Amino acid sequence: QVQLVESGGGLVQAGGSLRLSCATSRSISLFSSMGWYRQAPGKQRELVATITNSGRTNYADSVKGRFTISGDNARNRVDLQMNSLKSEDTAVYYCNAILVRAYWGQGTQVTVSS
Repeated sequence: QVQLVESGGGLVQAGGSLRLSCATSRSISLFSSMGWYRQAPGKQRELVATITNSGRTNYADSVKGRFTISGDNARNRVDLQMNSLKSEDTAVYYCNAILVRAYWGQGTQVTVSS
């Protein structure tokens, strides 16, 4: 059984920062990859950033240079540092983990006011 619990969402002004965390019930090294996706109202869920168990990262073009994904093996969690936030970053952010199949968290709301 894999559980993913997100935290850190909230309301922030444009240009501000937030840090999302995804805590897991298993060691993050077990997962082939973990990542963050987001879904804005009326839009499809999209990839934000991923990190493999070897530390390779991948980012959506829209967040490159602003967001940073990192893994903390000691705390069994993956964080997403979001800087220079824009109104178009407003969405529900979901944690994702791959271990044979995909697992998803419940999501955390991020709202950026302009």
